[in-house]
Amino acid sequence: MASGGLLHMGTLSRPHGVRGEIAVRWHGTASLPPDAPVWLQRGEDAPWPVRVVSLREHKGMLLLCLEGVEDRDAAKALCGSRLLTADSALPPLEEDEVYVRDLLGADVMLPDGSRLGRLDHLLAESGQDVWVIVTDGGEEILFPARPCFIERFDLERGRVHVAPPEGLLDVYLR
Repeated sequence: MASGGLLHMGTLSRPHGVRGEIAVRWHGTASLPPDAPVWLQRGEDAPWPVRVVSLREHKGMLLLCLEGVEDRDAAKALCGSRLLTADSALPPLEEDEVYVRDLLGADVMLPDGSRLGRLDHLLAESGQDVWVIVTDGGEEILFPARPCFIERFDLERGRVHVAPPEGLLDVYLR
């Protein structure tokens, strides 16, 4: 999620209209603070700074206008780029909140105290955050990262305690 102090906040997905707006697949619950420094990154290329002219929501989509991106072709050329911001620009967390980046690699614990596996990465492409948990046997479990299934975080011990929906583990661990 992070790239040298930069956090992956979203991915530019497609042009919107003809004036350079770009739809963004947002990868978190925190919004981009006004005047936050922003970078774009393609693949493993070095990130480059950009200036956000406007950011708005439209029919459940986040739309972004960047300085110098004035038409559909310019917007299309940026599709697939990751939108990054400095972690220091994010708002402070509430007492019961954590950043997913701080959970990566954590042990995932079940209500009975047993270890399910390790939180490997996050899938946010579907509009719903899904954690990919890797068991000790190498199986991948796609876990819906919804508050009703997350009991608590224990960052000091590197653990997240979950209560999987009924039947989920049966699908993966036969």
